[in-house]
Amino acid sequence: MSSIGPKQAIYENLAGVAQALGHAHRLELLEHLAQGIRTVEELSARAHLTFANTSRHLQLLRRARLVETERRGKHILYRLAGDAEVVTLIKALGRVGERNVAEIGRVVTDYFQTRDALEPVSRDDLVTRLRDNLVTLLDVRPQDEFALGHLPGALNIPFAELERRLGELPKSREVIAYCRGPYCILSFEAVAALRSRGYRVRRLEDGYPEWKAAGLPVESVA
Repeated sequence: MSSIGPKQAIYENLAGVAQALGHAHRLELLEHLAQGIRTVEELSARAHLTFANTSRHLQLLRRARLVETERRGKHILYRLAGDAEVVTLIKALGRVGERNVAEIGRVVTDYFQTRDALEPVSRDDLVTRLRDNLVTLLDVRPQDEFALGHLPGALNIPFAELERRLGELPKSREVIAYCRGPYCILSFEAVAALRSRGYRVRRLEDGYPEWKAAGLPVESVA
């Protein structure tokens, strides 16, 4: 019989999960998987990693039960193992980091807040505004991520296409922009670009994964 106690057994396994989170590339891969199911090839391209490096990181995440796989034909697809739990874990990690790590605080101040100093819109506030049809909801993620899942009624204009598609956004309504999560730069850049052109625009406090993790309704493109 093992001499390790139940608390120690739990802590040892939690330490394994924490170790799996302990790499910037793996955190980024989890962010991409929070948008929807992906192949190794797709994740490699999005994270700008080699196929071999991406596979190695994914195997470590799988060993920690943070991701799971399924086979479709010749392809192995990865998804989060429990969307809500993993997204909530990453968000909690970010909150602790912002509070306790000076370098994170400096990046948040020097990069993010310089582009959008206004208080972001909360999920509860957005639910009310959408119900009352008060805003235009703008998803600035790539089209394939939007197709996998998005907030109800959102208009998808990827940030790279924003300038040439400004005519699709009415200036008479406030715009609420969102993207992959709280540190996704796409919504910050979109807010800055639209404000410089006279739009009334604010940013959702986080992104699609956190909205879904909160149990709020989502849509997908069949």
